[in-house]
This record gives sequence, structure tokens and C-alpha cells, in this order.
Amino acid sequence: MTEATAQALEGLRDFSTLEWYIIPLLLVVIYIYAKEINKARGTGNWNPIFAALTILGLDFFNETWNGWVMAFSQRSAVWTVPGPTALRVFVGWNIEIILMFSLLGFAYYYLLTENQDKKILGLNEKWFHAILATVLAVFIECILNIGGLLIWEYPWWNLSFAGIWLILLVGYFYFFAGAATVISLKNNRQKITFVSCVYLVPIVMNIIGFGFLNLVY
Repeated sequence: MTEATAQALEGLRDFSTLEWYIIPLLLVVIYIYAKEINKARGTGNWNPIFAALTILGLDFFNETWNGWVMAFSQRSAVWTVPGPTALRVFVGWNIEIILMFSLLGFAYYYLLTENQDKKILGLNEKWFHAILATVLAVFIECILNIGGLLIWEYPWWNLSFAGIWLILLVGYFYFFAGAATVISLKNNRQKITFVSCVYLVPIVMNIIGFGFLNLVY
């Protein structure tokens, strides 16, 4: 295993690493969801919550298959986060990342205007902002990688031209594409079904991984 992988496996899901700063961060996330739910009850517009849950769920899926890469390769996940954290959930996923992704969908949604059929540079604004948000997110990922907080191991997922395109598409764009898709569905039943499927896949993968294959990631 790589040095970063070995470090990421230390203290994995060890609750003794918890820090007090997580409590106010968690409260901020709870407060924002509570405000959005309260607003949705009055307006009937649940799209911000669907967008937020979709992006978090797709990140959950990404982190699950990333963990499987580590478990099956016995070398490294595609990305690892071996540095200090209040709680490392998977080798590439910590509590700070989870809280960030819990809110990212709200940020994306509120970039949109009330008229979501508006065109920007010839693109529907949902897709324009999906591209814009992807580029910004990957830029931040590159800074984290350069700073040594986020480790990339494989040559097809790194700062090379080809690697960056894969990170853009698989690392982030389909998160925002999922959010754009869910808020475009016709009714809440379809949206609930979409979000449920987003979570069902990684949940089943983790049941299989932990429960039947005894994988460690």
C-alpha cells in the first residue's frame, strides 16, 4: 500500500478523533436544512433540498467506489485524505468533506434565477452553472492536492491534461448534472424516486462491501 493509503487507514471510523469544532459546523448544516424545509412547506418548492441531497448522494457513491478501488487493488484508492480530520469515514472521505457536500447543492441551486429556462452563452442556465461550478470545484481540488491534503495516486487521475478532464467529468460534473436533472423532473414523486435511487446504489454497495466481502476502505 502507498504511504498515503496506510495513513488514511489509521483511525478509520475512530470516534475518538472527534473534535468540538464539528458540533457548530453540524449545527450550521442542520440550521440551513431546517430553514429550507420550512421555506419549502410554505412555497411548495422542494428543489433546493432535492439538489442538495442529490449532490451529497452522488458524492457518497463516488466515495464508495473509490474505497472499493483501494480494497481490491490493495495499493491505493483513486484519491485519499490521509491528513488530520475530526473523523475519517472512508479513506477518501472525512466528516469535513461530508458537511461541505451537504451544502454544495444549495449553493448550486441558488446560482439559478427563478426562470430556469434562461440561456447563458447559448446554454440553459442549469447546465451553464453546472459547468461553472465544476470548474471552480476542480480548481479547489487541485489546490488541495498541491497542498498535500488530497492525494491522487494514479496517472489517469492527476494534474495532467487527461487526468483533469476525468476529474472534471467524474469528480464533479455529473454531481451538478444530477442536481440539474432532479430539479427538472415534473413532480415531487419523480424527484423522490430519483434521489432514492442515488442513495440506494451506494448503500447496497456498502452492505455488500462491509457485510459480505469484508472489505476495508
